[in-house]
Amino acid sequence: MAGIDQAGDRPDYVQGAKGYGQRFGAEYTDSFVNIVIGGILPSVLHQDPRYFYQGSGTTKSCVFHAVSYPFICTGDNGRLQPNYSSIGGDLATGEISNIYYPSSNRGPGLVFEGALISIGGRMLNGLIQEFILRRFTPSARKRN
Repeated sequence: MAGIDQAGDRPDYVQGAKGYGQRFGAEYTDSFVNIVIGGILPSVLHQDPRYFYQGSGTTKSCVFHAVSYPFICTGDNGRLQPNYSSIGGDLATGEISNIYYPSSNRGPGLVFEGALISIGGRMLNGLIQEFILRRFTPSARKRN
């Protein structure tokens, strides 16, 4: 990701080795903070934000299941609930990024851009797990 950011000259760090190092450090710190917060919030909020195969139903229902997973999760009580863990983690990570990103890139845009990218990544991950990885998982249930 740091290489992609370096090529796109964003965020507003200098070019060259110093800028690449700054971008790498920012990406690494973003990932680390997301992992830490993503590990704490589900425990505190009693949620399980992992993706689970739907495994049956129409293609349309499986697509809906995959793309809704960033927003809906299972609570410790076994009921579906809003996925406060993932969404809150994404927003908190973006807010913490405001500490170490260049001042020209700070603000609400950084927070929401990061959160939307993470949510989009989770949607894509759900689709890949539902439709592609299941082909390589012999124990996955066959679709009706």
